[in-house]
Amino acid sequence: MKKNTKGLIYGGDEMYVILVYDIGQVDNNEGARVLRNVFKTCKKYLHHIQNSVFEGEISKAKLEKLKYELKEWIREERDSLIIFVENDNKWLKKEFLGIKEDETSNMI
Repeated sequence: MKKNTKGLIYGGDEMYVILVYDIGQVDNNEGARVLRNVFKTCKKYLHHIQNSVFEGEISKAKLEKLKYELKEWIREERDSLIIFVENDNKWLKKEFLGIKEDETSNMI
């Protein structure tokens, strides 16, 4: 058993995910509502690391649930969302330029 980045014990079906999104027209009420709900949905499953970027370890089932929930909010004609999936995060190297990851961004 291993511990993931949230300190939870997991078995082995977890994968490392980086999720990025771009919500169009956030200056109007609809865009702001979509942005708020996409953010809240992602925050339930992953760590918020920078503006529209989330990362973390997640099971296949939870990833499918996350995608299902996000499809409710993402407007195909205006918004984009990309999910990078890696089965083993030890092969990813993370470099920071400028402000480093803020650990307090994970607090609710």
